[in-house]
Amino acid sequence: MLRPEQMSKVSVTGSKGVMSEVIEAVHDLRLLHVTEYDGSWQEEFGFETGAPIEGAESASDKLVTIRSLKSILGVDENDAGRQRIVPDDALGEPLEEIREKVNELDDRRSELENKQNAIGDEIEAMEPFVDLGIDLELLSGYDSLQVVVGQGKLEPVERAIVDAPTIDTYEIFSGERTHAIFGRPTEDASETALVDALVGSDFATFEIPDAEGSPKDHVRDLEQQKREIESKLDTVESELHDLKVEEGEFLLAAEERLAIDVQKTEAPLSFATTENAFVAEGWIPTGQYNEFASELKSIVGERVDVEELERAEFSHDGHDHATEDVSETGGTAAATDGGVVTMANDEPPTVQNNSGAVKPFELLVQAVNRPNYFELDPTVILFLTFPAFFGFMIGDFGYGLLYTAIGYFLYTNFDSNALKSMGGVTIAAGVSTTLFGILYGEIFGLHLITEYFWVGVVDLTHAPIEKGLSPATAEWALGWLTVSVILGIIHLNIGYIFDFVDLADLHGVKEAVLEAGSWILMLNGLWVWIFSPALGDIPPEFLFTTFSSEGVIPLGFTGFPEIIGWAGLGAFFVGLALLAMAEPAELIEFISVLSNVLSYTRLAAVLLAKAGMAFAVNLLFFGAYEHHGEFHFLLNYGPQYALEHYEGAVILFPGLMHSGAAGLVGGLVVLVLGHALVLALGVTSAGLQAVRLEYVEFFGKFFEGGGREYEPFGYERQFTTED
Repeated sequence: MLRPEQMSKVSVTGSKGVMSEVIEAVHDLRLLHVTEYDGSWQEEFGFETGAPIEGAESASDKLVTIRSLKSILGVDENDAGRQRIVPDDALGEPLEEIREKVNELDDRRSELENKQNAIGDEIEAMEPFVDLGIDLELLSGYDSLQVVVGQGKLEPVERAIVDAPTIDTYEIFSGERTHAIFGRPTEDASETALVDALVGSDFATFEIPDAEGSPKDHVRDLEQQKREIESKLDTVESELHDLKVEEGEFLLAAEERLAIDVQKTEAPLSFATTENAFVAEGWIPTGQYNEFASELKSIVGERVDVEELERAEFSHDGHDHATEDVSETGGTAAATDGGVVTMANDEPPTVQNNSGAVKPFELLVQAVNRPNYFELDPTVILFLTFPAFFGFMIGDFGYGLLYTAIGYFLYTNFDSNALKSMGGVTIAAGVSTTLFGILYGEIFGLHLITEYFWVGVVDLTHAPIEKGLSPATAEWALGWLTVSVILGIIHLNIGYIFDFVDLADLHGVKEAVLEAGSWILMLNGLWVWIFSPALGDIPPEFLFTTFSSEGVIPLGFTGFPEIIGWAGLGAFFVGLALLAMAEPAELIEFISVLSNVLSYTRLAAVLLAKAGMAFAVNLLFFGAYEHHGEFHFLLNYGPQYALEHYEGAVILFPGLMHSGAAGLVGGLVVLVLGHALVLALGVTSAGLQAVRLEYVEFFGKFFEGGGREYEPFGYERQFTTED
């Protein structure tokens, strides 16, 4: 679980006469992550990159055609039906007939859409002339007059014409926003004298259409043409939809069949080949090597040689690849033990080895990066800590049930692996929130579980743990700060231990001690010193009282003895010295063992913030009073009853539910929307803060990532079958 599946590098060698059969067999097995041949054998052994098998270009062209048809028709996975066989003859004339029909309809649609857009533009351009209200033939065709139509402020326009020496006389006709200016230019004026006169007057001119009659009538005619085009367009769209219904299933199946054909025919591009032989290499999970080799042998027989070249280790020897000697004998490449050549010194792909409830959390890891093959996979740690952090911060039975329901919906109603994984993560966070809600005794911020279960059934005086909002329980709020610090120390230690193990495996124990052991000593040494009397009164008192016998979590711990504290400080400086020996540049970050841990106090901060928001919502609706330092909601009685029956009670807020019918209705809106807001902010605050602690504080201690995804050669059929 902490390591990915072990991978083996294998070679498949044979004559070109069986290459197609080998490709078919390997494709059906879907186990081999093919390594691309890099040309390194060309000079010494004469191996070149293989050429596509005959038919590759035709299959690729048809695949492009089908994808174009799918795009035109809008075909998607929802149009799939039963799995079907797609014979070769179906990809000939029948496909060509579909292509011709679709292209003809698509051309007609494009032509109609262009006409529709052109008419729309013409109608839009005609709007100013409709506003003007002058017949169109009156706006052009004059020998001695120039006409300009446009929009702008009339006074500066008229001033510009009056001041223009090239205009003798003029007349202006106006609609609501549009003006038509008729001007008689002087004899020596240019053909654009009127337009030139308006330059600088902030007057936007329009091109006068070459048409006759009333602008309204012209627009009416255009709108009729547009409706006729829309009708024709609807007919074309209907025909295209009918084609989609009729041929969508076939196109999906044909696309899959051709995608498989292209995969198979282009596979040799990854092989090393000679005139008569080929060598293919790749990675498979070690546990499936025997299955791969035996299945391939049973299909192709002794005409192919399958060899396990390397079992990639998770140690500092893991990069020492096994070697092979490739020679050409009788036109056949052979791999022999103890040789000196491999196709490529590539790292194995990473197959994260998680299952069950842990697997969805791979999504959170891959959001940063896929783990590389030689480092520990932190998915299981996220599975344990992320829901715990989230549940700790929200801690409410009602919210927890809703989060769980949302997660279940995502997990069961979507085929997307990402959404299903997000659903799994949300379910885990919701279950954790529900469990913490029981321990806190809260449901939607109300202490009903405390009253009816912990007090009424278990016979406790309060819930096992409390959030610490009221004055009487304020020590819990300080206690949660201490707990957050302890959680941070534990979480960071796990990160540094992961780093230690990775470094020890890849580079040896010495480097692990210097680079990771130094941080472990610094982290724990500093905090042992802080949790001791060695610092006097500097550390806050609640660090020592939270776990004392009288504290909120009575474990009998009041701090380490002073001598242990000084020993911790000594361990801190030893770690600092080791870090200086390993990476002197990192010395400037020594204070991070303090700041990183303090960053975890955001757990307690969000806990109190979310509890405070839920309290405020309930306070507005139900109302509440304070009695002996404790807050109580007015669930079963009003403010007056509380004042009469609880001596010294102070009303915090009387509650909208106790203020008449209008207040009750308004209060219900506040109650529902308020809790919905708290529910949503639980994701954006508690969720993001928990993720931040995982990514920034935890991952930053050991995680590099950069692993390659395992992509075995083959195709997972959805729409086709060979049976």
